[in-house]
Amino acid sequence: MDGNLERTVMLRLKRTAENLKQNGMETHILQRKEEVVPWLKAFIPEGATVAHGGSVTLAECGVMELLKSGTYHYLDRDREGITPEERTECMRQALLSDVYLLSANALLESGMIYNVDGNGNRTAASIYGPRKVVYVIGENKLVPDFEAAVERVKRTACPANTMRLNCQTYCASKGVCVADDQGITKGCGGSSICNDHVLIRRNNIPGRVVVLLVRERLGY
Repeated sequence: MDGNLERTVMLRLKRTAENLKQNGMETHILQRKEEVVPWLKAFIPEGATVAHGGSVTLAECGVMELLKSGTYHYLDRDREGITPEERTECMRQALLSDVYLLSANALLESGMIYNVDGNGNRTAASIYGPRKVVYVIGENKLVPDFEAAVERVKRTACPANTMRLNCQTYCASKGVCVADDQGITKGCGGSSICNDHVLIRRNNIPGRVVVLLVRERLGY
């Protein structure tokens, strides 16, 4: 990355980090994705019950391998041979976890976090339940305002995720959401992954929410 552009991005990240802190969320800026796992190893107590939402970012950072190490009580929603009923129960139990890990669909420079879910398990855990919530967010998720956050989901996050999940939706075939200004869609049906929209404005429980801002492009 050009030095001037790199400095510009860093200034935006620092401003966003300060706003996140003002909004009650502990925030750390990491330079590389390889720093995420060591940070989590130092943060998560041995034997803690840990769960996560669906996330390409976490996978890219090697977090799943850490969770499968045997150090933690890992609620593995994606383990081989798991039945649909077991997976649903695993996601329900995640609401009682000690530490819940996830990423974001968009991070507003004002220090707010925007996520859109199909089942609501990830958004539900981010709001209430787990004792600690840790976001891992790449710099590519940074947007100037809420309107840009919505557009990012429509044009980047949802199309890419529906393709990854083999969903039969308009955005999976066309690369962009077809929802109108009122949120009305045609052609998504039961395959829609953008059913629950949550904007985290601030956190009132000291130490519950931690945000790791990584200076790399991660996830969708």
